[in-house]
Amino acid sequence: MTRRRWADARAFGLRVRLLLAFVLLGVTTTAVVASGSYFQARTVILQQAQDAAVMSLTDQLAQLYPLRQLPPTQDDLDTLAQRLSDREGYAVVVYRDMRAQGSEAPDLITPQLRQAVRDGVVAWQRVSVGGEPVLLIGTQLELDRPDGASLPSGLEVYSLRSLAPEQQSIDRLATLAWLTGGLSLVLAVLLALLAAQGVLRPVRELGRAARSLGEGRLTTRLSVRGADELADVARTFNDTAATLERQVGELRRMEADARRFVADVSHELRTPLAAMTAVTDVLDEEADRLPGDAGRAARLVSQETQSLTQLVNDLIEVSRFDSGTARLALDDVDVAAAVTATLRLRGWTDRVRADLPPGVVARLDPRRLDVIVANLVGNAFRHGAEPVSLLLRAEPDWLTIEVADEGPGLRPEVLAHVFDRFYKADTARTRSEGSGLGLAIAWENARLHRAPGQQGSLTAGNAPNGGAVFTLRLPRVAADDTGETR
Repeated sequence: MTRRRWADARAFGLRVRLLLAFVLLGVTTTAVVASGSYFQARTVILQQAQDAAVMSLTDQLAQLYPLRQLPPTQDDLDTLAQRLSDREGYAVVVYRDMRAQGSEAPDLITPQLRQAVRDGVVAWQRVSVGGEPVLLIGTQLELDRPDGASLPSGLEVYSLRSLAPEQQSIDRLATLAWLTGGLSLVLAVLLALLAAQGVLRPVRELGRAARSLGEGRLTTRLSVRGADELADVARTFNDTAATLERQVGELRRMEADARRFVADVSHELRTPLAAMTAVTDVLDEEADRLPGDAGRAARLVSQETQSLTQLVNDLIEVSRFDSGTARLALDDVDVAAAVTATLRLRGWTDRVRADLPPGVVARLDPRRLDVIVANLVGNAFRHGAEPVSLLLRAEPDWLTIEVADEGPGLRPEVLAHVFDRFYKADTARTRSEGSGLGLAIAWENARLHRAPGQQGSLTAGNAPNGGAVFTLRLPRVAADDTGETR
């Protein structure tokens, strides 16, 4: 995972998701409850104000009415409007085409409101005057007949009542709703942080324990707290870690026994092999004088003894790698001269096309360089086709040696295992030359050359025009396990 993707994953981690979930829940709940309460209270306040204003107007009209005559005169309308205005602040009285207004104020009576009043309905509407909410109520006075019935008088009364006190109450409710929402949001954040802390603490502990277990500390265990699902996860982790510790311990024991067995057997074989080698030296000298089958048998025994000796030496070398006892004997080496000596010692000078620029000096282990180059060139002769080429390139901090042949190259299924121990590309040829350890030992010797921030490598591939190519890269100044270059 790249750094950016890791940052994005952290940005939307469990803590953030829990926080967002609690905040969203708190905001949603607060908004629903507060807005519902606000609108319900607002409706109740306005309805009560409207009902009180209607009752107040009705009571006042009952006290002031009837007029002395009907139809009224303009003076009668003016007097009625003035009396109502004195008590309510503003009133309009209308009779047919006559109109009386108790104070200087804008005409707020709409045609819809007046039509409703003419139809005998007590109508009202909320309007704004100078930015202040007011309630405009309209009603029509009725005449009482002798038989008890009522008739419309045609006299319309409109009263204007300020809703400023009610608006102040509504504003206080709105402020309270906002405060409640803010407090609920703060509470939701605190609860989210508390819940995230309770959930993330065991999750973080589990993450640290998993990393520790992955780094090889198999004794890592978690503290089990409580009996919830997270506690079950901790117990499962501990059981898994215990099982893994037992199995890995058993595998390590078996691997150590196998390595010790190989090392012991290899060392035990060295003494009889030394005696056998001495005998085969004598047989080699007498093989040409021995008759027929005896001579061939002597040469076969000598060849197999040499192969067995090489195998034992390879196994001893492998056991040193496995036990971690392999060490570098560093020296300042003229790489071109060392490679030339390797080819000359094995009689390959005329068979290898070497491109070795002079003056390339590196601090490395000359014996291990000899082993690597000999294995690569020998492998090219055995499994590739001549001509075999060897190329040396030097960089400020690295040196590179490429060994290529003109053979068929390496198949894809072979490339994945070419450096495995005892691996042979042709499994049917169990008696083919070589033990299958040469390339594995060369690979280990390359990796043994290290420098601060650098490590040697050996890779295999195919050339574009065919043939296998092995590339060795070594640091120009290698260091031993203590970090020193001596």
